[in-house]
Amino acid sequence: MINIKAIILAAGYATRLYPLTKDKPKPLLPVAGKPMIDYIMEKLEPVKDIDTVYVVTNAKFYDKFSAWAENYSTEKKIRIVNDNSTSEDDKLGAIGDMKYVIDNEGIDDDLLVVGGDNLFDFDAKDVVDFFYDKNEPVVVLHDIKEHELATRFGVVDIDGNEKLISFEEKPQNPSTTLIAICFYIFPKDKLDMIDEYIKKGNNPDQPGRYIEWLHRQTHVYGFVFEGSWFDIGNHDKLAEANEIYERKRKENGS
Repeated sequence: MINIKAIILAAGYATRLYPLTKDKPKPLLPVAGKPMIDYIMEKLEPVKDIDTVYVVTNAKFYDKFSAWAENYSTEKKIRIVNDNSTSEDDKLGAIGDMKYVIDNEGIDDDLLVVGGDNLFDFDAKDVVDFFYDKNEPVVVLHDIKEHELATRFGVVDIDGNEKLISFEEKPQNPSTTLIAICFYIFPKDKLDMIDEYIKKGNNPDQPGRYIEWLHRQTHVYGFVFEGSWFDIGNHDKLAEANEIYERKRKENGS
């Protein structure tokens, strides 16, 4: 039987969203009446191969996520992992948190990683099927259409077989408008490369930095999707997502 473990990255302090995130973690902020993290869980729910979802957070918000998990109904096992950081000054960073969960939870399965502030409308099952076909690390890609917007993200180019041939984190002059979003799947036999990356003194925070390094060490493939995606980094993006999801909710009559 194939098992996939999933990690939702939720250990940031989201200072750009103060005062909303002063006492509440960003993934628990409501969008159209329910926590952001609920939408992510709903996307992971249909992927039957995922048996456990780890939500990695910090000491400040551990109790908040624990209370959420107690009240969230799912067939999957949810584990809230405290990385023991207490502020921006001692945080482990996204890649550091991935390593922390892998090491402390003894993960030895294929691993799906998603940012806790990412809202998207693609089918996670399609990404998993793509991963099974390639059997190599996979990153989800989105054409953001505008070069100026692309400068804020990891910009990617792929070949005819969807293999990454270039990746540049936040370039000043992006060569394409295809960007990587924080949704990855790593085969279990490549998980030790996260440890290698960190031991070499690389940036442990921005997950795109890891993909930028990884695609030079091994094959990495890109799953390109059409549709909407929100990276909730500031008040404007939160308001925009809330408006669009509220509209969807009303259209669906729910």
